[in-house]
Amino acid sequence: MLVRNVARAALVGTLTALALLSGQAVAAPAESPQKTAAPTVLTYDAGQSAEFAEAVDSGVQVWNESVAGVRLEPAGAGEQANVRIVADNGWPRAVTTSLGNGTVYMGRQAVQQGYHTTRIAAHELGHILGLPDIKPGPCSSLMSGSTAGTSCTNPNPDASEKAEVEENFAEGFAGAADRERSLVFQD
Repeated sequence: MLVRNVARAALVGTLTALALLSGQAVAAPAESPQKTAAPTVLTYDAGQSAEFAEAVDSGVQVWNESVAGVRLEPAGAGEQANVRIVADNGWPRAVTTSLGNGTVYMGRQAVQQGYHTTRIAAHELGHILGLPDIKPGPCSSLMSGSTAGTSCTNPNPDASEKAEVEENFAEGFAGAADRERSLVFQD
């Protein structure tokens, strides 16, 4: 790609120089359209997310607006979802069976302590997308989780977190499957 861009720049420079010498205008070659791969679609079932349904929708929206290589969509009726989201009384956590697959537990304990529900949902979905905790960490890092404190309401991944998710899904779901792992993220 770099060689092609350098060659293109050299061609444009040469054509411009010739045009100036001859007094004629020369248009630059048209840009070739970049082919972008369709994002990997992961389905989720939030049917057991109880009072966290709105926070889960917001967390999904955060990721769908932040990265292009993967997209979270509700599972269709009767469809086996990649991600199950469940409300429980424990601490929030994600259990992955492989990259892009697993269960998010929206634990009430953290909410009772004052943590922000959308941040919790986005953080736990980040684990499903392959991100580890970054502890301790600042509020600007979504994956800093609880170490950012209860006053932190930032639900957005930072640039490095976005880049890691993009890399995780760069080769589509087939590439993601090559990096299978089973992890429990307790936040």
